[in-house]
Amino acid sequence: MNTADQETPRERKEFRRSAPHFADRITADGRDGWPVEAGRYRLVVSRACPWASRALVSRRLLGLERALSLAVTDPIQDERSWRFTLDPGDRDPVLGIGFLSEAYDARETGYPGGVSVPAVVDVPSGQLVTNDYHRITLDLATEWTALQREGAPDLYPEEHRDEIDDVAEGIYRDVNNGVYRAGFAEHQHTYDDAYRRLFARLDELSERLAGRRYLVGDTITEADIRLFTTLVRFDAVYHGHFKCNRNKLSEDPVLWGYVRDLFQTPGFGDTVDFDHIKRHYYQVHTNINPRRIVPLGPDLTGWLTPHHREELGGRPFGDGTAPGPVPDGEAVPEEGRAA
Repeated sequence: MNTADQETPRERKEFRRSAPHFADRITADGRDGWPVEAGRYRLVVSRACPWASRALVSRRLLGLERALSLAVTDPIQDERSWRFTLDPGDRDPVLGIGFLSEAYDARETGYPGGVSVPAVVDVPSGQLVTNDYHRITLDLATEWTALQREGAPDLYPEEHRDEIDDVAEGIYRDVNNGVYRAGFAEHQHTYDDAYRRLFARLDELSERLAGRRYLVGDTITEADIRLFTTLVRFDAVYHGHFKCNRNKLSEDPVLWGYVRDLFQTPGFGDTVDFDHIKRHYYQVHTNINPRRIVPLGPDLTGWLTPHHREELGGRPFGDGTAPGPVPDGEAVPEEGRAA
């Protein structure tokens, strides 16, 4: 008997990521009404969220910390979603709000959709500008150039954009979103499809990276950032929590070396908080983990071991330089670091 033929409509439903509702852009010419301006906007992230982590990494690499301030939410959401309970008085000290949803409501009264990160908020008005995670990092790389640090790398070089977009699309569909499709699958066939697509893509990426240090060209690009934020969470949460368990990332010599290379590059690993990552996934997703028990593993010491990827050549920052030290007040707490 083919049980798939007996699925109900509800059982056929699979995880679908909603398109960003607020997709205005912050640009050099201000064509959407939001011009690039130092100090005007605040980037709101959760260090647990891979989509928000893209913006964290880009902001660090480009040296935009002084131009674009940072708010970090509690990794544990309540019924009002992302909240600022890590800050004194349970309110963001710049925006003066307790929940990110207040910035959404300031932009659109009675907004009925989900509250997501990353989000960029206009500080003077308190309104959300954008939650378009795809576009935010591209605009940081291409529209915020006047405010980038001296020696900032070109993360979206014009001569490689078509290739970056093509590689990133496959990564998004089968890896970034693929782990969620597997983890939130409501029926076996949906999980099976997501699982197979995920590992087929990881195998393809492993083969691609076997002889080259980075995904496109010989420097770090947007494509590497997008892959990193999923790979760095793989063994800690996706392998067990989302049942993406054909093998651990640490069992693939190429991808494990690649992600450690990035992790040890300034701007990548210094944004990662494994404590926030694990507590969010295991305590918020109660439909998957109803007892909310957070595993003690995996062992994180391997993240700082030699990777030898420098033997492949490559220039991490191209003609630029590495970012400086993490700004005061933005360091990942000790309990979240790889020891």
